[in-house]
Amino acid sequence: MSGSRIKDITYEVLRSQRSTADIVIERDGRVLVRAPKSIPDERIEEMIEAKRYWIYKNLAEWRDLNATRVLREYRNGEGFLYLGRSYRLLLVADQDEPLLPKNGRFCMWRDLVDRGEIEAAKAAFRDYYIARGSERIRQRVDYYAPKVGVAQRDVAVRELGNRWASCSPNGNLAFHWKCMMAPQTIIDYIVVHELCHFHHLDHTDAFWNEVDKVMPAYGERKEWLRTHGAGLDV
Repeated sequence: MSGSRIKDITYEVLRSQRSTADIVIERDGRVLVRAPKSIPDERIEEMIEAKRYWIYKNLAEWRDLNATRVLREYRNGEGFLYLGRSYRLLLVADQDEPLLPKNGRFCMWRDLVDRGEIEAAKAAFRDYYIARGSERIRQRVDYYAPKVGVAQRDVAVRELGNRWASCSPNGNLAFHWKCMMAPQTIIDYIVVHELCHFHHLDHTDAFWNEVDKVMPAYGERKEWLRTHGAGLDV
């Protein structure tokens, strides 16, 4: 991946075997050009110039959405999301695991917070979401794969940076652990979205037609994720 700048727009270029080029605004606000290996740099610069207004508009929307990002504190009563529901945090002195759901709450070792080990507290949530997501998302992939018309795939739930999901060159799927904070309907949308990329690597009309075949109301779920995605964090 290489970085470039045209006037006031800084962007990165990711080249691959894809046949078309597009521009996306990543969840961290980066401008990313996904392009075929054969396309010259001059053509990419022309794309950036042609899409300048679109880039401005979408970056402004990104700033507005991220202005509402929720900064959670590790204290009694703070709400943490799981499958779209908010569960209050309860700090406890003794239990078998660093983080356990119990009686409608997330119970966490108090020592993690008292010692100021916030990264360890975050890791406890991450590990919980990975463990739960590995089973649940696997089930949803198995359910939707035949509906999309693709073979069942290996599935992993892990840290993916600024992507909700990804597909390796050999066809294995990975999903961000933060997906488990979203409602089930949104997780299903992410699953279908990624599976449809086996038919079309880009986001052309043909791709969205594939998504629509399986999930006609995908537009509402796509918009929910765009609007609320910044709040899916610990």
